[in-house]
Amino acid sequence: MLILAIDTSTNIGTVALYDDKKGLVGEITLNVKQNHSAITMTTIDTLFNLTGVDKKTIDKIAVSIGPGSFTGIRIGVGLAKGLAYALKKSIAGINELDLLAQTYTGDKKVVAMLDARKERVFAGVYKKENGAFVLEGEYMAEELENILNSVEEETVFVGDGAIVYEDIIKNKIGDKAIFIKKSLNVSRASLLAELAVEKEDNLFTLEPYYVTKSQAEREKEAK
Repeated sequence: MLILAIDTSTNIGTVALYDDKKGLVGEITLNVKQNHSAITMTTIDTLFNLTGVDKKTIDKIAVSIGPGSFTGIRIGVGLAKGLAYALKKSIAGINELDLLAQTYTGDKKVVAMLDARKERVFAGVYKKENGAFVLEGEYMAEELENILNSVEEETVFVGDGAIVYEDIIKNKIGDKAIFIKKSLNVSRASLLAELAVEKEDNLFTLEPYYVTKSQAEREKEAK
């Protein structure tokens, strides 16, 4: 199975082609300084050109459905659904926090977190079961302090929230906080594709996952 994976949920834009038998075919990852809409389709076309793969030969499209940047999530999901429809391919949506949790390969508890600004994070707490990290409880949009107050054991922190708030986390829970290398601490479309091998969603009902309401929605409700 050949999968095209797309992740624009954070500033790290990443696309990959992944074969479930051969592994990685090609991957492009960029720290995007501009809107993902300006470069993502160009990046996908470049990926196909560099790998020599005909886009008609892919079998599935995998996409991160969030949480993360509201605009980035909409761009990624919209693009993936458009390509799946046009190419008549299956689609699979993967939660960004689930993806980030898998960047750590050890056995300790993991907190995957994305910066939601002002010391708030989108987060999920994971434990290792049968070789994979499984979510404990629910996905959260929470004050960082509240999450740290619940840490009782050595825990690995991953995601851009772990990078942004590393000093705060260390000062709060000390040696119980473990961090992976920053070069590994980013979303990878190749891993996204691997998580999507056994998953398939309905093209017409697949929706972004925000955890919390967008600013526009909150302002509308406040009026």
